Amino acid sequence: MADAIRDNALLAALPDAERARWLSHLEPVELPLGAVLYEAGNRLTHAYFPTTAIVSLICVMDNGATTEIAIVGNDGIVGVSLFMGGESTTSRAVVQSAGLGYRLRAGQMMEEFNRTGPAMNLLLRYTQALITQMAQTAVCNRHHSLDQQLCRWLLLSMDRLRSNELVVTQELIANLLGVRREGVTEAAGRLHAAGLITYRRGHITVLDRTGLERRSCECYAVVKREYDRLLPGKTPEYKTPE
Repeated sequence: MADAIRDNALLAALPDAERARWLSHLEPVELPLGAVLYEAGNRLTHAYFPTTAIVSLICVMDNGATTEIAIVGNDGIVGVSLFMGGESTTSRAVVQSAGLGYRLRAGQMMEEFNRTGPAMNLLLRYTQALITQMAQTAVCNRHHSLDQQLCRWLLLSMDRLRSNELVVTQELIANLLGVRREGVTEAAGRLHAAGLITYRRGHITVLDRTGLERRSCECYAVVKREYDRLLPGKTPEYKTPE
């Protein structure tokens, strides 16, 4: 387990002494597709550190409409409101790509944060990077085409997986982006025609990452630069085979 927790970039970035102390409190967990880690307004009981899973942070409107505001994978932590003092949040956390991770009880998370050492500094830097992702997602959804939004979403997802294949339906992507399913089908069709991706029911494979980056808007690059600046040594993104 000592080596396995390094699959999460935040846990890997902890100094050895801090990581050793955390080790006895971290609990390995399976994160199945669709699992709700917390609901809006509910008090959080655990913080989650995905290793092979991806979690979507989603805003749900009164009429049931949904929009993803950020994604968290092996780069970070689900549950920043615990140590930011809120204990709950207005968003829902849902597993969008099944996998594994670790969780830490809320009380232990607060105890570690309140030590005001390297862990606190690391978690605050991650929170700033996450806020950047949220802000840039809002800008992207308002000002950029659906093709560009889909490219951004695919690239951010790939950065948090060790594969060029995403197990996700177009209907789920539409719900996360807050658009019609038909729009996602058309956008995916254009990316397929350009040789950037292939897709079959429930699976999208990225063939040309560099091409996706060229086709994306500046929002992906803004988010990636901020993560790289604030979180040195984070897990490298997956490179598509030549």
